[in-house]
Amino acid sequence: MRLRESRDAFAHAIDIAEESGAGTLTHVGRFDLAEFAVVLEPSEPLRSARRAFYAAMVALTDALRAHAPPNKEITIEWPDAIRVDGGLVGGGRLGWPSSARENEPPRWLVFGAMIRTVAAVDREPGVHPLASALDQEGFGETGAVQVTQSFAQHLMRVLDSWQVDGFDGIARDFLSRLGRERQTSRAIDGNGDLLVRHIGAETTDRHDLRKALVAPSWLDAKLGGPRL
Repeated sequence: MRLRESRDAFAHAIDIAEESGAGTLTHVGRFDLAEFAVVLEPSEPLRSARRAFYAAMVALTDALRAHAPPNKEITIEWPDAIRVDGGLVGGGRLGWPSSARENEPPRWLVFGAMIRTVAAVDREPGVHPLASALDQEGFGETGAVQVTQSFAQHLMRVLDSWQVDGFDGIARDFLSRLGRERQTSRAIDGNGDLLVRHIGAETTDRHDLRKALVAPSWLDAKLGGPRL
């Protein structure tokens, strides 16, 4: 479902999720930003169904890798931001019904994403050194249509892999895309929390996925897109 440039793909997908059902994909026609959202209908309780966010993030990074120049590093900053060679290009977010209970399957989930495809033309080099765009990273003519289509294809593959082989493979793929930390082991708990243990330490740090997804770390609400 293509929306006008002024619309919000994530908000619209949430509005129509219950009526439209699983597989509905909304996207906004913008030249500078790939913005889209997809409706999911998990069959497991919300507390574990949120792991679908990791599957979608794997699919999103796979979509970028498919169009990236050789040796271009695409990493995830837990849980939701995507960087290309260190520059922030966007990320993902997850929504669920406000009335959903943790121990029951939610009526729907919505995964939304934004990827900056074109840098602002009036941006001076070096003004925002931590931000980037696909055109600045050598992605050529890759735009919103290509990123959205590629994401949809990879998401179907990743979800099929989950159904056939379980979640462990998706967890390994996601964790392998996080920035490297020396002397550290990481795992994803059954409820989606990130478990981090430093080699030699007796305790494990738990990072709460539900709380982390409340406010996307990469999103500038005033800008209406990824932070600069």
